[in-house]
Amino acid sequence: MNRRTLLQGMGSSLAFASTSAIPWGTLQAAGTTPDQGEPRGNRQAIRKDAPLVPVDAHVDRITEIYTCLRPFRLAGPRIETQALGNKIVVHNYGHGGSGWSLSWGSSRLALQLLSKSAPAQKRLAVIGCGPMGLTSAILAQRAGLSVTIYAKELPPQIASMGATGHWSPDSQFCSTESGAGWTDRWIEMADFSYRMYQSLLGLPGDPVEWYYGYKLSSVPFGSVAAHKTTEFAKFNNPNRRYQPIQLDLAADAHPFSYPYARRWQNMLFNINTYARLLLSDFLAGGGTIKVQNFENAQQLLGLPEQAIINATGYGAKALFNDMDIIPIRGQTARLVQQPDVNYAIRADDFFFLPRRDGLVIQYIDRAGSYNNTDDTPDPKESADAIQQLANVMNGIQS
Repeated sequence: MNRRTLLQGMGSSLAFASTSAIPWGTLQAAGTTPDQGEPRGNRQAIRKDAPLVPVDAHVDRITEIYTCLRPFRLAGPRIETQALGNKIVVHNYGHGGSGWSLSWGSSRLALQLLSKSAPAQKRLAVIGCGPMGLTSAILAQRAGLSVTIYAKELPPQIASMGATGHWSPDSQFCSTESGAGWTDRWIEMADFSYRMYQSLLGLPGDPVEWYYGYKLSSVPFGSVAAHKTTEFAKFNNPNRRYQPIQLDLAADAHPFSYPYARRWQNMLFNINTYARLLLSDFLAGGGTIKVQNFENAQQLLGLPEQAIINATGYGAKALFNDMDIIPIRGQTARLVQQPDVNYAIRADDFFFLPRRDGLVIQYIDRAGSYNNTDDTPDPKESADAIQQLANVMNGIQS
């Protein structure tokens, strides 16, 4: 099999992507993640949940506060080919809040573009060592290319290490107006990425695992319109549901003081473990990493490789003068681990996740994050979120 055929056939030939099993049924409408509006098919829970271990929610348990600028583009991510001198560049960036979730599927599309534009190339340079860079590099290796990653920072220093780490394939992906043009490609990316993540379940360190959580409200769900700074497109796959349907809980079926509760399940990435796994797989496959910073695209002409994948995320704004990138500020706080805490909470203005590499809490719905270039950590923002979580813990019924 030649390299071009191999790249085009990645969906069925890659080593650890299992395509035979389609979970949750194949003919049901897509579910929604906790902050994506009203799910379909709610039904009453049929049992009470086991007692929950309370979260020790105090600011003195913060181990780190992360801020990052998510690279959002109204027209959607940039996955396209560009000629740069005598080199071919395939762009793979601009996924907003969907970067970790869609990385495998987006990188697969990028490699397919490369196979059409430069089928004879045996060497590849990948610029950037975030989720897009690492997955692009690994997929290229598995297609037989010799790959070198060039990056100014490596995990855990990269900005995307501060992401919440839950499966959110259409989070701030593109504007509503651009959504229709992305439907088929989004399904292709989400479907391939989802299958790849299923193959990572159960590995040492739990780089990927399933978790369950509770959405809590003082008023009926859907009775208050969510505050939005812009309209983001929402997608679903009519042939595959990526999360189980959310369940409305009866008042005596949950331990919280809120009158309305909903239970969901979703995938979670323990990003520290997962990033180390990706790095290890890349290096074990013979890959090379060079720490190097590029201030403009012309400097890429000095690379020995003729084929390049640009996976620089928000950095592409300066590197390729992409003025279509809109920064969406995000901040998370990491708390000391509690191994017995295995549930998430979405309530009031915060989102809490039971990551094994540190409990994660995020203040959400705060105005001013859209088109905000300030990546300075705000301790008060994290303290507010932790206080809200503490209030939920204090209200847990015995």
